[in-house]
Amino acid sequence: MTLQFSVLASGSTGNAFYIESGEEKILVDAGLSGKKIEGLFDQINVDPHELSRVLVTHEHSDHIKGLGIMARRYNLPIYANEKTWQAMEGQLGKLSVDQKFHFNMEETKDFGGIDVQSFAVSHDAAEPMFYTFHKDGRKISLVTDLGYVSERIKKTVEGSDALIFESNHDVSMLRMGRYPWNVKRRILGDSGHVSNEDCALALCDIMDDQTKRVYLAHLSKDNNMKDLARMSVEDVLKERGFEIGTRIEVHDTDPAEATPLYKV
Repeated sequence: MTLQFSVLASGSTGNAFYIESGEEKILVDAGLSGKKIEGLFDQINVDPHELSRVLVTHEHSDHIKGLGIMARRYNLPIYANEKTWQAMEGQLGKLSVDQKFHFNMEETKDFGGIDVQSFAVSHDAAEPMFYTFHKDGRKISLVTDLGYVSERIKKTVEGSDALIFESNHDVSMLRMGRYPWNVKRRILGDSGHVSNEDCALALCDIMDDQTKRVYLAHLSKDNNMKDLARMSVEDVLKERGFEIGTRIEVHDTDPAEATPLYKV
């Protein structure tokens, strides 16, 4: 059985990712209201009652806003590392002990035949980490909420069939925008978010013949636009010799509209 996934929601206002293989159905993050997440599942014709578990990347509200509600409503086990649990537990409401599980940094777990590998990122959270998903020689990588893309991360996610990768802001829009300087400095810093240009440069190092699709993720509502992000990234990739539109497809994501289920 192959891997199949959807970027349910992605952006500065809320994030959720879904991946499945056979009976194993995994939600990563639940950064919108329970009602909105249910609506996103409805868009891809998936019943949340069939979910196996939820994995958490970090405790920021745009990643855990609906986590407690979803876990209680669908009796879901939640997996996060110890520092993330400590940082987020007070925001989730009442959960039973048998819903709380640890997933350590730099660990690989087998969930229903999907090998899930966690890896560290540089972001201003307690202990943020993201995931790669492996099954029968196929690989999907989810990488957002990081200030820079380290060589270690590039090595971890290379060879992916599909990449969901942060393209958070246009640097000029951010610098000229309405945010106070301390917020701008945070976003531009090593524990902030990756820009369109830095996304493109990192992808040039990561992508290989295996990579067929890239989803530009976690776009800022105030400091980016889909067309701008896609154009910025595609221009750099084309300059480096990547065949966009034929060998590699670049896709948008949205904070309120799920991407169609895609099989690898």
